[in-house]
Amino acid sequence: MKVFGFVRDVPRTVRLLALGSFLNGVVSFTFVYLFVYLTGPRGLGVPQAGVIAGIGGVGLVAGNFTGGWFGDRYGHRRMLLTGALVSGAALAVLPVLPVAAMYGALPLAQYAAGVVRAANAALVAVSVPEGSRRQSFALVRAGGNAAFAVGPPLGALIAARFSYDWLFVADGLGTLLFAGYAAAVLPAHGTAHTRPAHDPGAPGLLRELWARPAVPVLLAAILCVDLVYRQQYSTLPLFLAEHGHDARFYGWLLSINGGLILLLELPAAHALRRRAPLGIVGAGLLLVGLGYAVLIPGAGALFAVTMMASLTAGEILYKTTATAYVADQAPAHAQGRFQSLYAGASISGQVLAPPLGGALYAHAPGLLWPVCAVLACAAGAAVLAARRLRGAGAPSAPVCEGPAAPVLERRTQPG
Repeated sequence: MKVFGFVRDVPRTVRLLALGSFLNGVVSFTFVYLFVYLTGPRGLGVPQAGVIAGIGGVGLVAGNFTGGWFGDRYGHRRMLLTGALVSGAALAVLPVLPVAAMYGALPLAQYAAGVVRAANAALVAVSVPEGSRRQSFALVRAGGNAAFAVGPPLGALIAARFSYDWLFVADGLGTLLFAGYAAAVLPAHGTAHTRPAHDPGAPGLLRELWARPAVPVLLAAILCVDLVYRQQYSTLPLFLAEHGHDARFYGWLLSINGGLILLLELPAAHALRRRAPLGIVGAGLLLVGLGYAVLIPGAGALFAVTMMASLTAGEILYKTTATAYVADQAPAHAQGRFQSLYAGASISGQVLAPPLGGALYAHAPGLLWPVCAVLACAAGAAVLAARRLRGAGAPSAPVCEGPAAPVLERRTQPG
């Protein structure tokens, strides 16, 4: 019942946001089946499919890193709508494009999706006053995670009953409908969502970060831990398969992750809302490191389940809290740029984790989990140490007043 009370305490427009995030995320399933589509119906070899998927991932990360910059200059609502329109159109026509055109169309679609993600984070930040952002970010994440529980099975059904081409058409059309919904519910004039925040007379981004030294430390730690965290989608299934666990066991592990997040993230955000954020983030990163350390002595089922439970507990602690902390620290004129830096860091592992983790696993498999544990624990220790830096616990003033407005998110990957 406390969870329902927490949801009621979140502004109504943010609850609409979570619903929009869920509905749009349900059809955002193409990334799950992209490699299968390229090597199957498209008939590409594994190296060529890897290149196309890889440059798509680079586009996604680039969109996350730059979307907030455009939002500060042109308005976050405008960038959200533009990104959704471009991404939806590119995905809808992808099945009819020749392979050569996919080298440009897929990165464009992914770049636009990254812009949407960054704009979403900035819109949450400018919509909710400091002190309530953790709960709001947690609710939006819950919508995205719930959608991920529905989307991939629905995508598999569409692929089996129709074809993989229809996955991209459905995703594209769903994203275009999402753009229409966002245009209808986000105020078009006179709000923090539409007004450019860029101030030519304000300090530059580097000076703002220098004045908040804990923020760069946190960003570096998040980039480092995301490289570790996303090993669960690349080298972990290989490791489990080589130790006698089939795909069904791996699927159950991911279900543990998703189920625990849906059950615990909202109440955890509510219960810890008054606790110092960097301590929570640091503890979460340490739990991620501990999770991978569990795999060092063995790959039995108990080790794997314990690893996933620890990894999930760490995710619950650090992801929402870190996002809200960066929003609270950002000055009003650079909210989008701060959120873009965080969004890019928090998804960088999607590009970096598979090649780096795969190379280490191929050449020295016994070192992979110790290295992951050390990196995540070092990141956690750095964040805990950053609590002593100047201004580390002092949030910036709220960037908006009055009722919050809905914000929408396009799901790009679990977690």
